[in-house]
Amino acid sequence: MRFHDFIRDGEGWKVLEDREVYANPFLEVHLQTVATPTRPHGAHWTVAHRKGACVVAPMTANGHFLLVRQERIPIRACLWEFPAGQIDAAGGHDAAVIRETALRELREETGTELAPGGELLPLGHFFPSAGIMDEHSHLFLARPVVTSPHGAAHDANEAITECREFTPEQFRAMIASGEIRDANTLATFARLTAMQLI
Repeated sequence: MRFHDFIRDGEGWKVLEDREVYANPFLEVHLQTVATPTRPHGAHWTVAHRKGACVVAPMTANGHFLLVRQERIPIRACLWEFPAGQIDAAGGHDAAVIRETALRELREETGTELAPGGELLPLGHFFPSAGIMDEHSHLFLARPVVTSPHGAAHDANEAITECREFTPEQFRAMIASGEIRDANTLATFARLTAMQLI
C-alpha cells in the first residue's frame, strides 16, 4: 500500500496473500486473501487502494454554501459538489497535511479562502465505497469564506464548469430532487446536519 497507512490490520484481521494486478499514480488494484474475525481462514477480495481525500463545505458570511459543477467522466455527467481533492502521498495521515489539502482545494476549485478570523472545522471522515476500496474522505466546514485575490486554479485533470452560491434551503431541495448525487457532498451534508451546524 503506497498511498497511505490509514487502514491497518486489527484484532482478527490479517492479509494472508496480496497480489498487485494493476497500478498507476492514482490507483492500485490488488487481489487479496484476508483473514477476518468471522473468516479466519481468509476471504478472497479485490481491493482498490487510493489516496485519501479532503472535502470542504464552504459557507459564506450570509450562510450560503458554495458548490462547484464538475464533469465526471466515469458517469458521463456533470455533478454539483463541494470542492474536494486527494491528499498527497507524503504525510497523508498527518493532521497538518490534511488541513492544508482542504485549504488548497478550497482555493483551487472555488477561488475563495477563509476570511480573517474564519475557521476550518473538522467533521470527521467517511469511506465513499468501502466494499471495494480503502479511499477515505476527511470532511470540513470552512466559514466564512471570501473571494481569494489569487482566484481559482483548477487542476489540469479537472473540468469545473462553474461555482455558485446556494442557500441551505436550495441545497436541501437539490438533494431531495436528486440533483446532488455526489457521495462526498451528501456525506458532508449529513455530518453537518447531525452536528447541528446547519
